Amino acid sequence: MSVQQYPVVVIGAGPVGLAAAAHLTERGLDPLVLEAGPSAGSAVRQWSHVRLFSTWGEVVDPAAEKLLAPTGWTRPDASAYPSGGDWAEHYLQPLADALGERVRYGATVTGVSRAGRDRVVDADRESRPFTVHVRYADGREERLLARAVIDASGTWTTPGPAGGDGLPALGERAAADRIAYRVPDLADPAVRARYAGRRTAVVGSGASAFTALAYLADLARSEDGEGTHATWILRRGISGSTFGGGEADQLPARGALGLAAKAAVDDGYADAVTGFRTQAVEHDGDGRLVLVGEDGRRTEPVDQIIVLTGFRPDLSFLSELRLGLDERLQAPVELAPLIDPNVHSCGTVYPHGHRELSHPEQGVYLVGTKSYGRAPTFLAMTGYEQVRSVVAALAGDIESADRVELTLPETGVCGGAGLFDAPEAAEADGGGCCGAPAPGLVQLTATATATATAPAGQTEQSPAGGCCGA
Repeated sequence: MSVQQYPVVVIGAGPVGLAAAAHLTERGLDPLVLEAGPSAGSAVRQWSHVRLFSTWGEVVDPAAEKLLAPTGWTRPDASAYPSGGDWAEHYLQPLADALGERVRYGATVTGVSRAGRDRVVDADRESRPFTVHVRYADGREERLLARAVIDASGTWTTPGPAGGDGLPALGERAAADRIAYRVPDLADPAVRARYAGRRTAVVGSGASAFTALAYLADLARSEDGEGTHATWILRRGISGSTFGGGEADQLPARGALGLAAKAAVDDGYADAVTGFRTQAVEHDGDGRLVLVGEDGRRTEPVDQIIVLTGFRPDLSFLSELRLGLDERLQAPVELAPLIDPNVHSCGTVYPHGHRELSHPEQGVYLVGTKSYGRAPTFLAMTGYEQVRSVVAALAGDIESADRVELTLPETGVCGGAGLFDAPEAAEADGGGCCGAPAPGLVQLTATATATATAPAGQTEQSPAGGCCGA
């Protein structure tokens, strides 16, 4: 059997994986989608309570919409903002249903390689099909053959830890029963009771942290939330970019998230602790949790911790493939310079497709959030254009594959996020390009044995003004 006669295996039935399958179908190629969960968008459903900051018009793939049209599906109001649950129920599941038996659920990919070739062997390698090892929910195992592999499995299952060095902080695992790594659903009575009237540390500085701070502030304002308070732990200093681009963000709902987080601090429902890299999580005499920084500072005791420090790709099942990954971001080497948060400016990502997503192992592509490795700010429309280009390349239409056109809405945050990790950078530029007054900061005291002090400039007001108008 010719390699070209095997299906293209797509790993993950999320937004980008299903879009890839729709494009493959449109091109006359046979997709086989393997989803570890029991339904389409299983990861999305785990944050069903969170509203997207992209509209329906931005989260529906054109090829998918064509595939859905004969089923009588109608796209919701293009200007409305769906929740994760809306996205899964009203788009992802209907799309998977339209693909029919080409989507398998409860199918966990445990390994990908070349038939009869481990990663060491060169001979006749490129002419061999891929082997995809699958473990099903009922315990069965299967070895599938594929002409190409598109990994759209995302990063949801591998969140970052609280530790400032990228490793779990000392004591973090032992305190797992009081640490969450996702934005909590405070509409769930059991979850709400966990945070109501309690002090919670929120570790992180992205959109998820903004959302958690806003949710906790709303809880504190409610009848059953009296006494609810957040301690916001930031690894970097305060600058105008801390709360995102605000009104300068070309995605208004994304900008509003940062403004809601700022309001939580300004209104006294959260305190900000800056330049704090967690080294340990300890229990005090009352059994509450205390975060200890690398400089010896200690937070006030908290009851719960929400860690929202980003996600990272699971590369374990791809270990027998020859991947070309950037040593910092774990993203494809040609893509990494375009998305590197150390130098990334104003949210701009250059158009990219199959060439930037390719690897030494021809025929394998990491797409969607997984393609970004550890870099943040991925948008669905980026993934849709990625798979359009990749599928065109697999179909042999290189002209179309190379014609990558994508204009992404800017965040309104200028300067590399990595630069903001250096306290002196925030101090020197008045808070980056977007300078804004610092919110209510908490000055922590180091332990008696600590010689380090709080980073310079962390408790000072930054001058207002700048290019972002936040």
